[in-house]
Amino acid sequence: MDKKKNTEPTLNATLSASGVFDPLAQHFKVLDDFLDAQVDQFSKVTRSLVRYTLEHRGKRLRPALVFFCGGDFNRVDPDLVRAAAIVEMIHLSTLVHDDILDDAQLRHGSPTLFAKYGSHTSVLLGDAILSQATILMTQYDSIEFCRATAKAVREICDGEVWQTAERGNADLSLDDYFKIIQMKTGELFEISAFLGASIGGQGVERAQACAKYARLLGRAYQIFDDLVDFLGTEKEIGKTLGTDLASGKYTLPLILWLDKKMASERAEIFARIAAKAMTIEEVVATMRAEGVFERSRAYFNDSVAEAVAAIDSGDSDDLATQSLKRLAAFVKAQVDRFFETHV
Repeated sequence: MDKKKNTEPTLNATLSASGVFDPLAQHFKVLDDFLDAQVDQFSKVTRSLVRYTLEHRGKRLRPALVFFCGGDFNRVDPDLVRAAAIVEMIHLSTLVHDDILDDAQLRHGSPTLFAKYGSHTSVLLGDAILSQATILMTQYDSIEFCRATAKAVREICDGEVWQTAERGNADLSLDDYFKIIQMKTGELFEISAFLGASIGGQGVERAQACAKYARLLGRAYQIFDDLVDFLGTEKEIGKTLGTDLASGKYTLPLILWLDKKMASERAEIFARIAAKAMTIEEVVATMRAEGVFERSRAYFNDSVAEAVAAIDSGDSDDLATQSLKRLAAFVKAQVDRFFETHV
């Protein structure tokens, strides 16, 4: 199938412009002010680097989960703002580190911190931002929030280590892939929702439902991110792409492509890729012909549907639930649009 010209705005741009986030306009304003104030907590030398990182903070999906699951749109709760800042700073610190691991030069349409200042400065800056998030965690009266968030950070790092260790492993199972992306991506989505519902006083049952919703939405989002690495362009997505294949990282499209091939054939394919005897364009063309991207999309759709089912209380007057359902529907619509122009 011929690739259609992409005339649609990117997911990154449309999320920020979407009415889905309209109920959170004041919340985001307060959050931005709070994050900007964190810059002053660092030394004079470090402030410009932290400010640069904060200026490229992206879609704010995780803070949105905090606020939506908090359930109160009539006022801005300072405790929820702090939680939103914590998860956003954790997210930003992981992105700084990811860019080093992936040798990424571009993110959100701008040079990465790694591209501008190198790996030594970037790894320390990521650690510094994470440490400031930890300080903010300790400001809650409940140690449970701190414990749960610290556990999430450990899982994120553990997931990244696991995925790094599996690079070049053509036998990585689908089950292990989903465990890895739950740790490296789903965990932060989940803790965002859990903190929002818990701090917002929504009750244990609601907090668990929100956490499940976010975990599944995070899984869907990572699947999309893995697809974009094959199908997107740096101009439209605004970040360095093609790093998964180049680094031997097995993600869903690769796993589904190779799952019915003999071990010897899998090894031969990756040897050809490593020797640059097979380009990413050739890989994508073969995957497209074999229906790999549509199969991957089915996993994405199933994850979104399960997320909505987890949060759907059947109460159409529940603004928080409706907002979460709209968020899931919106993300799915953007992915559908991406597929129309790329597959």
